[in-house]
Order: sequence, then structure tokens, then C-alpha cells
Amino acid sequence: METKAGDPGAFAHFDLARVPSPAFVVDEVAVRRNLTILADIKQRSGAKILLALKAFSMWSLAPLIDQYLDGYCASGLWEARLAKERYNGPISTYSPAYKADDLRELCAISEHITFNNPDQIFRWKSDFNQILALDNSEIGLRINPEIALGETEKYDPSQPHSRLGFSISQLKPEDFQHLTGIHFHNLCEQGFDALQKTWEKVEPVIAPHFDTLKWINLGGGHHITRDDYDREALIGFLKDLKARSGCDIYLEPGEAVALDAGILVGEILDVFDNGMPVGITDISATCHMPDVIEAPYRPAMLRERSDGPAIRLGGPSCLAGDIIGDYVLPDEPHIGQRIAFLDQAHYSMVKTNTFNGVPLPSIWLWNSESDALRCVKSFDWTAFRDRLS
Repeated sequence: METKAGDPGAFAHFDLARVPSPAFVVDEVAVRRNLTILADIKQRSGAKILLALKAFSMWSLAPLIDQYLDGYCASGLWEARLAKERYNGPISTYSPAYKADDLRELCAISEHITFNNPDQIFRWKSDFNQILALDNSEIGLRINPEIALGETEKYDPSQPHSRLGFSISQLKPEDFQHLTGIHFHNLCEQGFDALQKTWEKVEPVIAPHFDTLKWINLGGGHHITRDDYDREALIGFLKDLKARSGCDIYLEPGEAVALDAGILVGEILDVFDNGMPVGITDISATCHMPDVIEAPYRPAMLRERSDGPAIRLGGPSCLAGDIIGDYVLPDEPHIGQRIAFLDQAHYSMVKTNTFNGVPLPSIWLWNSESDALRCVKSFDWTAFRDRLS
């Protein structure tokens, strides 16, 4: 899987020695650029746009994001709490399943609660005496469009036997009786054409219920802020859908908010030969960029050369698979050399872990216009110690 982003932007001129290693550096100017594009989409289309916290939860930028977007979507209680505590705006929550105690609190702080199948709605309304609590939130149902469009099957919500959403082929008219809205999320780093194909599959099923629905949530995975995204087609589609359905239309991008807005800076700790040059870095794929292994994908490197001898880079953990990839470095590989991987603001930061006691990267906020740079979070070894018993 190849990354769809990787534009260095202002980072092309950033001195990697300005921050300790490893470190995430996020350019607030790049985030504002993405937010401006999203704000233009919502203004011209009439749609509402929420930030998916699962992709980008850097709450130090909450005051900036609050200015541009309509609210926040959470994937469970802790994300919803973060949205309530650090951000301003309505909260929409979806989880494949809920615990009773979590749901009680979520109902108090979420404008929308979206369930994974109609049986869940019936169970919470009946068996657990949740009628009054649920009635404080608008109730949605996540549906599975059953059209696989993703590059990697295990990342595709419409994969066979998916656990995400209720299959549209199983929907019955009575399943709509308690619903305020319909939600689907079928995309991953994709353009408008994938949304259009998904909607062509969904519309015949839900169109008969437009008059009883208040909102339709088109989910995330829309690469709206990428240069080659057909934003004019999206605006036309959203305006038309809003007019025909009479519903509020929601998008909930995460990656699009932070696309090409951050780098992960690291340092080469050792270089040796094992049939090819091998470099050990203080960046770990498994600890700092898990999607490199899970997807898998090859992250773009800042200033990588197009030709020359490649070196295999891997992390400091004892996991044999802690391999980032093969790269032609900007300079001859050497101990102490600084490197950086592009487009790491989204997903990487929220997925970091301390496996093997590998230190977590600090987090820095940079303004590429003023050149102001400040550390917003640093970690010591207690981050590892205190999550254990």
C-alpha cells in the first residue's frame, strides 16, 4: 500500500536538529490550510463537517479547529470525554457495541448516538430501561453498503463478514422506526468517485425513508484536502443530496484535517551491512507508526533521493518485523544522521505505544509562517511504567 500523501510543504526547509529525537512536529499553518478547504466545502454545500478524533486528537489545536468545523465524532467514551473537555461543538458517537455504564454517560454528552445494528437499539430501549436516556440523543444506525472499494481488504469496512455496520441487504422498513439518522463509512484515503459509487448502492435502500430521517452521515475516509480531489463534484453532490433528502448531511473526515501537516523526526543509531546496508533508528514502526506494519504501507521520507544505494531502516525494538522500509537517504548513511517521515500527524500520533519500553516521541507545534516552535507534550519513562501494574 502506497501513501496517497507525502507533500513536504514547508517541512522542506525545516531544520530537523531543532527538536529532540524522536519527535512529531505539526505545522499549524498546514492544519489551518486543510481546515480552510473544509470550511469552504461546508459553506458552499450546506453540509456539516465533524472532525474524527480517532485520526487526529491533538487538542492543543482545539481552539483553531473549533473556528472551522461543526463538531466532533467519537468512537467511544474516552474520545467523547476528550471532545467534551477540550473542544467546543456537538459530539456524535459511534461504536460497534456499548457497555451499559458507557452508554449512560455517552447519552448525556453526545448529540448523536449511532448503533451497529437494529437489535442493539431495541435491546437498549427495552431490556435495560434506557428509553429516557436514549431519547436525550438522536439515534442513528450504521449501515454496511456491501460494496468493497478499498485497496486493502482488512481495512475495508465492506470486507466479507465485516463487523462494522448492518448490511443493507438485511434492512427492513421496521428497522427505521426508532431512527433519526443513517450513518455509513465506506472509504479510506479515497476520492469523490468512491463516495459516488457507495451512494449509488445506498440510495435505493434509504430513499424511501427520507421523510422520517433528520440526518445522513457519509462518514470519513474522504481525502478532501488532497490536491487531486474533485471538490467541485463533492459540493454539487452534497447540495443535491441535501435538497432531495431534506436531511442534514454530515461528513466526518479525520485524515483530511491533518493531511501533510506533520512529520516524525528520528535519528540513525547504527549502520551495518547484512547483504545490504541496514540502519537502526530511534523511530519504531511498531511503536510509533503501527500502520506501517498493519496496512502495510511505506511512509514517504523527507528529502529522499530518487536513486542511489538503499538502506533498510528499522526500529530499536526486539520485534523482527520492526522494519520501516528501504530508502535512499538524503546523505550517505551515518550514525547521528537525522531523518523524517512525512504525513505523520494523523493516525500515527494516536496509535503510539510503549512496547518493549521504546520511548514515545515528544510532540511539537510549529508555525511555518512565524517559525515559532514549542513543545506541547514530552514523555519520560513513567509513561511506560505507569500503564503497567
